[in-house]
Amino acid sequence: MQLIDQGGTNHGTVPFETAIAMAQEAGLDLVEISPNSTPPVCKILDVGKYKYQAQKKAAEARKKQKIVEIKEIKVRPMIDDHDYDVKMRSMKRFFEEGDKVKVTLRFRGREMAHQELGTKLLERIKEDTGPLAKVESEPRFEGRQMIMVLAPR
Repeated sequence: MQLIDQGGTNHGTVPFETAIAMAQEAGLDLVEISPNSTPPVCKILDVGKYKYQAQKKAAEARKKQKIVEIKEIKVRPMIDDHDYDVKMRSMKRFFEEGDKVKVTLRFRGREMAHQELGTKLLERIKEDTGPLAKVESEPRFEGRQMIMVLAPR
């Protein structure tokens, strides 16, 4: 078997008994790293310490990853300019935090007869968020509402 000691030095091909004797002499474990290679590769190391370090590395990787949330902004076809500006400010904040935004445009009563107003509003939102976000899903109808999903650039 190919043997690597605790310092990382390669001892070349060594008989199994010699490898176990070296591991016991060092007070560590003999671990098979690559069993499918010819000859198999073994390493002398402390298994408890190795597992602990692997666990710490996995925890650090989990801590660094960003979970993308989907924030929802609800609008109506006849939204006023100031209300629109407030919604745009909050959308901008969501994009800066790295979150996706789901824009839901709800139609009530006779507003369903003027769906072109809703389409114009979603196009306006798409243009205004152009530098900050890209359209992940185009506006589509689901019952009495139109839905569009925007993702940060």
